[in-house]
Amino acid sequence: MKLPPSVSRTGRALLVPLTTVVIAFVVAGLVMGLTGTNPFKTYVSIFDGTGLNWLFPWVGGQTRTIASQDLQQTLVATAPLILTGLAVAFAFRAGLFNIGAQGQYTVGSVLAIWVGTSFTHMNPVLHIVASIVAAALIGGAWAALAGWLKAVVGTHEVISTIMLNWIAIWVATYLFQENGPLQGKQALGNPVSNTLPNNVHLPVFWGNPALQGLDVGIFIGLAAAVVFWAIMNRSTLGYEVRAVGHNPDAARGAGINVARNYVVTMAICGAFAGLASSVDVLGWQFQVSTADISGSQVGFLGIAVALLGRNTAIGTVAAALLFGALETGTAADNINASVINPELAPQLTLIIEGLVVLLVSTDLIAVRLLGLPRRLGLGRPEPGADLAQALEPDDAAAQAAAVEGFDAGPATTGL
Repeated sequence: MKLPPSVSRTGRALLVPLTTVVIAFVVAGLVMGLTGTNPFKTYVSIFDGTGLNWLFPWVGGQTRTIASQDLQQTLVATAPLILTGLAVAFAFRAGLFNIGAQGQYTVGSVLAIWVGTSFTHMNPVLHIVASIVAAALIGGAWAALAGWLKAVVGTHEVISTIMLNWIAIWVATYLFQENGPLQGKQALGNPVSNTLPNNVHLPVFWGNPALQGLDVGIFIGLAAAVVFWAIMNRSTLGYEVRAVGHNPDAARGAGINVARNYVVTMAICGAFAGLASSVDVLGWQFQVSTADISGSQVGFLGIAVALLGRNTAIGTVAAALLFGALETGTAADNINASVINPELAPQLTLIIEGLVVLLVSTDLIAVRLLGLPRRLGLGRPEPGADLAQALEPDDAAAQAAAVEGFDAGPATTGL
């Protein structure tokens, strides 16, 4: 299939992830069909379980009430995925692969719960803000370690972030295990932290707080996406990040401090992941247990979210909504047991997520089906493309501002 020339470059680029998702659902449907499950009825059941049918005006009565509750849960699951997706996407734009969002999320959880359960005489609003800021700062500092190692000694960020993941997970497990330093005082025999007091919970603006309604964490996620877009497209830092990502040698020759960009980029990534943990801890978890630490996959899902979202703000939000909807729609309480075994439904989510990662990371199938040039696949420049050609054409203002701020002297290589 060859797309007409009238389709814009942006439109063509958007078709790649959309085609990838369609292929993933078709393949998953074939798997269901081979096992004797009706894929059409299954997908309808999953869609209803996400609560997205609440958007249809003809849905009313008890069905609409249930749909609103399901949609609240979908958006609750979406908020941290937006943030961990941004944590991975920002690194991708700098040519880095942040595998450490899970570790950054974990250390953020530790500090969010510690600050949230301490300083109990603090003003509630300030207490919430302090907990969120603390989680973002520790997440940023944790990720900056990987950036510093790459900048100073050339350690590959994939290796360092994976190692930092395990350090974070096992340190957090030690802190909250039985007789651990941060084990809850009222939870002897149970490896869990103290519980956040009610005045440190994120406010719920839709639904019943007792039934885990939708809290303001979704707005934190959306605000972070706006910040991501502004940094990447309307700032000197964003120009430098993209320049380093496309060609660090050319960027260094243009006077950009590549080493410093590595550290700053990773710090921003970690801050996004730390924010994700604070949204979960203050929004609905209210305590952290060793089971939460070992079982959480939010940071790892951020990799899939970023890949599907093509490392853009709007794409990451859309991809996070898709994965959040899949998580809610396949939950045992939401799936129609007469259509598919509720115990098998979560495995279907894993199949779809795995297919999305596989297809979007190779993206050759979608690109060939749409008749697109290869460079529109994952946004990589064609071999031999220079730095100016590789950068986005609609960032003229940011590029001009960045060029004016560049040092015309010798290239800087230190921190």
